[in-house]
Amino acid sequence: MATETPNNVPLRRIAVLISGSGTNLQALIDACNTPRLPHAHIVLVFSNRKAAYGLTRAHTAPPSIPTGYLALQPFLRATPGATRTEYDLAVAKAVVEARPDILVLAGWMHIVSEAFLDVMRGARGLDDACVERAIPVINIHPALPGQFDGANAMERGFEAFQRGEVDRIGVMVHRVIAEVDRGAPVIVREVEVHKGEDLKNDYEPRMHLTEWEIIVEATKMVLDEVRSLSEDH
Repeated sequence: MATETPNNVPLRRIAVLISGSGTNLQALIDACNTPRLPHAHIVLVFSNRKAAYGLTRAHTAPPSIPTGYLALQPFLRATPGATRTEYDLAVAKAVVEARPDILVLAGWMHIVSEAFLDVMRGARGLDDACVERAIPVINIHPALPGQFDGANAMERGFEAFQRGEVDRIGVMVHRVIAEVDRGAPVIVREVEVHKGEDLKNDYEPRMHLTEWEIIVEATKMVLDEVRSLSEDH
């Protein structure tokens, strides 16, 4: 896979963590090396679920994207005495070895630990992999800041709107910190919603269209803040 554009501009390196179908991943794949996400390529798609269709999306992308897989429970069974933190460090090692300029959590259904984030920040070393420079980590979350942290946020937000408990709902991309969905927002966008409409047929498609837009926009914004590791080699 090329590491430079025809004009010798280093390609920015993106790693993506997924757990499911990978529609947000597909948005990134489609945007790479277009005006929406210029001079960029995905160097790793990593999943904690073996059957995640996002891995197929990576394999069939032109060109094919390297993938990895490691699930928590099989890891713990195969490694007697291992902890969840050690699992996170194993995932961190796979990410660091890909040398990304940014890590995007695009439907990664696993709460990352402080130990994982310490590796991304360069504050914690690994035995045989090292962070050359801090790797920014961003996550897409289908709720507005501070509204519905954690799992099933889209469904919880939609139901709250229908009950009249909130008057607006939406989606954000935020920087990842140890507190779930509490990192500083990169992009926040409200999503149109109406009383009496259906979640699956009406609101969810609008939510996904917005997600696909802002995950690309936020990735570009954060990449534009950092110098590509490719420029150092």
